[in-house]
Amino acid sequence: IIKNCFDDFMHKRYEKIKDKIKCGNLELQKAVEDISHLNPRPGEGYLDKFQTVIPDVIVRLDGDDWLINTNDFGVPELRINKVYQEQLENKKTKSDAKKFIKEKFASAQWFIEAVQQRRVTMINVMSSIIEFQPEWFDGDMDFLRPLKLQDIADKINMDISTVSRSTRGKFADTPYGIYELKYFFTDSIMLNDGRVLGTFIIKRALKKIINSENKKFPYSDDALVNKLTQSGYMLARRTIAKYRDQMGYPVARLRKEI
Repeated sequence: IIKNCFDDFMHKRYEKIKDKIKCGNLELQKAVEDISHLNPRPGEGYLDKFQTVIPDVIVRLDGDDWLINTNDFGVPELRINKVYQEQLENKKTKSDAKKFIKEKFASAQWFIEAVQQRRVTMINVMSSIIEFQPEWFDGDMDFLRPLKLQDIADKINMDISTVSRSTRGKFADTPYGIYELKYFFTDSIMLNDGRVLGTFIIKRALKKIINSENKKFPYSDDALVNKLTQSGYMLARRTIAKYRDQMGYPVARLRKEI
């Protein structure tokens, strides 16, 4: 199969393979299973694909309130060495040395305040996300409202670039697992019936349909449109195809199994 029928194998043209090498379904199924476990790029095995994620904020429910803490427990508090303060107060210290120390002193204080402000910003951003996504944090993990960075920026009266930096590559430890902050941001789409929903909901429903399909007869994009319509989501075929591609699912022909 690999030597003589690899193109057919890649495109799952199983009937052509059976005709070419004269085999039955069981033999082909066993061969396809064996080939699927092989790695065409064995050098990838030397790469570290998994990285430990350390959450930046910890979110926990306390009664009816959400408690949000930055994950910096055990990190020592920054402070300026008293020696430099003493040198500033020492009359014997030369004026040019005092000027130099004052500049560095101010720079160090600015840095400490920036670190503290970062913590406050992270908490404010996370608090706003919870406020904008109450259904998800109440346990309905199949539902996210449309949310943009600008919405958070307007809520906490900060520049959108600051909010972007506060969410890029940052993770939250929630009662439902660890999620990147950008996970909670989703675009909106207007359905054919006029409703406006987050694309997250559509993709979640589409994922469930594809994962539950009969892999011997996977759904075409037209069939996916019909399935979503039955679930109350009326969308154009090209929109469904775009979402399917974004989620990493190939066309029906390439999702087929023996």
